[in-house]
Amino acid sequence: MYRILNAKELTSNIYLMDVEAPRIAKSCLPGQFIIAKLDEVGERIPLTICDYNREAGTITIVFQVIGASTEKMSALKEGDSFRDFTGPLGMASEFVNEDISVLKNKKILFVAGGVGTAPVYPQVKWLRENGVSCDVIVGAKNKELLILENEMKAVAGNLYITTDDGSYGFKGMVTEQIKELVNNQGNKYDVCIAIGPMIMMKFVCLLTKELGIKTIVSLNPVMVDGTGMCGACRVSVGGEIKFACVDGPEFDGHLVDFDEAMKRQQMYKSEEGRALLRLREGDTHKGHKGKGCGGNN
Repeated sequence: MYRILNAKELTSNIYLMDVEAPRIAKSCLPGQFIIAKLDEVGERIPLTICDYNREAGTITIVFQVIGASTEKMSALKEGDSFRDFTGPLGMASEFVNEDISVLKNKKILFVAGGVGTAPVYPQVKWLRENGVSCDVIVGAKNKELLILENEMKAVAGNLYITTDDGSYGFKGMVTEQIKELVNNQGNKYDVCIAIGPMIMMKFVCLLTKELGIKTIVSLNPVMVDGTGMCGACRVSVGGEIKFACVDGPEFDGHLVDFDEAMKRQQMYKSEEGRALLRLREGDTHKGHKGKGCGGNN
């Protein structure tokens, strides 16, 4: 059992929990995820790691209520436990393996949308701890839906807040803020890491391709089972079939077929849609048989 040490609602339908999981906390890296199960018969829920404390042996997760399982999760309180809490899974962010001296000479931009702020935070924090400063754009529909602002402010070199309705910070989409920084303020970026809703990542990538900025996206929104065996996170990247939970979750955003991925997301919500995908895709419907989830199982 994995005890919950802290549980709170960050904003409407978005929750944060600190979970006692010392083995995962000891070995996890930015960009990886865990799979949580409430009980023996519960659904497997893949969640990107928002933060970790190796000394305290804790993992922080942030999730949004989108179905029955996350609704049940939101009712858990301090002192309750998860039946299973498995990880770290997936591949770590690519910069973790880069030379720090090289990273320090790069101009890095992170773009976080909604709950995507959670997986962006540990990456920015890791870079800060290694002496690398970066700019961060955090976008939300309105001020009330903004999360982790103070935490992000503590680790970002420059933090830019955007809201769709202009209730806080810059008024407009994150893409408008990117244009402001690059076109109007003359900022030059070597790489952009964008994490958020699929539609946001799509339009960020369209813009950064036009601006000539290498862009990495995290496809954690398409993961369901987290093992590569359910077929939900099957995506086309540069014309090749990939599975977000096994091969990612991070990919070159300019190579991802977002339209196909978003259409697939919608189809996967119904049993009829899942059956049609299985029929159409045949042997390629599921991920790497026998390979499991990647990362440190």
